[in-house]
Parts: sequence; structure tokens; C-alpha cells
Amino acid sequence: QVQVVESGGGLVQAGGSLRLSCVVSISIFSFGIYDMGWYRQAPGKQRELVASITNGGRTNYVDSVKGRFTISRDNAKNTMYLQMNSLKPEDTAVYYCYAERSSRVWGQGTQVTVSS
Repeated sequence: QVQVVESGGGLVQAGGSLRLSCVVSISIFSFGIYDMGWYRQAPGKQRELVASITNGGRTNYVDSVKGRFTISRDNAKNTMYLQMNSLKPEDTAVYYCYAERSSRVWGQGTQVTVSS
């Protein structure tokens, strides 16, 4: 069974950086065929797609993070990353990783808090 585990969240001041990691517990021969991404959900708001990366490496970002966040993957480590720079208080949310092939598997989420 595929499992997804996020890490790297925390408290940071505005303008700071964090790097989120997402490890997928499957064979390294299978990880490369999964599309992956990050969603976030702030209190009282709907969950929104932040960034995604296909199995071919094509990336997509929500407008509000373009130029500040970078999504990447290391297929040899079954890991996906979200490098977040120039963080703003409005980036505060629980960040969820997903892995998708025929169905989507979600992680438990990691809290990111940006103080002003």
C-alpha cells in the first residue's frame, strides 16, 4: 500500500524560507511514474493546489507562489520537495502532499506558520 509522509513544516518569520519534503513508500522503480503535488488549506478556507509536478517533470504553480516556490522531485530517493522562499503570512496553512497514478494518495499534512 502506498503511503505518503510530509515533513519540514514549522514557524518562520515573513521573508524566510522553508523546504517541505514528501516521501512516498513504494518501490523506487514505481515512484517515477507518479504525478505529485502540494495542496494547502488555511483556516476557514478551501484547500487549494499550490504546485504540481508530473512524472515527466512538468511543473505547475498557483499564481500567488510563482517566483517564490519551487517544486522538484528526486526519483532515486522517492522524494518530492517544495522549496518556499520569501514566505508571507498568507502562506500560513497546513500543506498536504499527494501522489497520483490511478488514484490519489494523501499525506497527513504539515503545518507552516509565517509570522509578520
